[in-house]
Amino acid sequence: MTQAIRPQPGIMDIALYQGGASQIEGQTDPLKLSSNENPFGTSAKTIAAITQAATGLHRYPPTDHMKLRQAIAEVHGLDAQRIICGVGSDEILTLLAMAFAGPGDEVLYTEHGFSLYRIFALSAGATPVVAPEKDRCVDVDALIDRISDATRLIYIANPANPTGTALDIDALTHLADAVPDHCLLVLDGAYAEFFHGYDGGASLVEARANVVMTRTFSKLYGLGGLRVGWGYAPQNIIDVLNRIRGPFNMSSVALAGAETAVRDRAFVETCLQENAEQRARLTGGLHQLGIACDESHANFVMARFASEAEALAADAHLKSAGILVRLVKGYGFPEALRITVGRAEDVTRVLEALGSFKGAE
Repeated sequence: MTQAIRPQPGIMDIALYQGGASQIEGQTDPLKLSSNENPFGTSAKTIAAITQAATGLHRYPPTDHMKLRQAIAEVHGLDAQRIICGVGSDEILTLLAMAFAGPGDEVLYTEHGFSLYRIFALSAGATPVVAPEKDRCVDVDALIDRISDATRLIYIANPANPTGTALDIDALTHLADAVPDHCLLVLDGAYAEFFHGYDGGASLVEARANVVMTRTFSKLYGLGGLRVGWGYAPQNIIDVLNRIRGPFNMSSVALAGAETAVRDRAFVETCLQENAEQRARLTGGLHQLGIACDESHANFVMARFASEAEALAADAHLKSAGILVRLVKGYGFPEALRITVGRAEDVTRVLEALGSFKGAE
């Protein structure tokens, strides 16, 4: 790169995002519990819709995403005009930074928050500002203390990744009440469906002019490979975002698959029930083995060991048993492993492997 051709300030400070591992050297079919994917895959109805949509790939997709927005609105009881669809919820979160933050502005998030929040801030030329957490949970008062006249966006993942902890609606309301008019509170709900009784922040969006919520089809709906997400916001915010998103950002296959997926409530309910049952089994089994973990409201559990060395040894032992989990040192937890909640047989396999690991210590 020559001195005359330079990227915008902040971009070269971005560390490349590292996804969960998918392979173990010398093994052909590892149990992948490193990326919080749906262990039951994609519903049969959704696959059929995707297959049918693929017959029309020579046609451009609709630019308004109306059928998908209407389906989301009907299922969640929302206003379709205030919904925007994107290439995963990541695109919506990126568009928010592009539209509302820039040089001289601040983007606020918590110390163990999703690693892309820092990237969103830097890519927009804004300054990332980090608030401490308390006991691996978002500390609302610490966030409020760090809001300044320059704060334009506050990103909160609820439930949080990688901890699985979550704020209840009272805590979120307390935070929303403290956010000034010049700042947007963005509730990243990638795991919202797994938090029983939580509406993802929809009630806060309805009641305020500066709250936005995002959701994804990558987790519960088993569509991580299709890349579909959506956001819900006040109409004036949606109007801004639609001006900068690509008109053909969503493929016809993605639109058809997501529309069918959100309407396939039988598959959704089965997945939610299985996740709740196996999450409880995994959490209880870890506690019995003397491995610490918080109550999770997501589709994963973060297991905490006595030290980074023990976590690395446990990870190596799991790999030797053909099991992939996620090291989360990059999130500030060198002593922890994030484990996706799998099927009943997957959870049994993880607990047996960790049991043999603890027994060998």
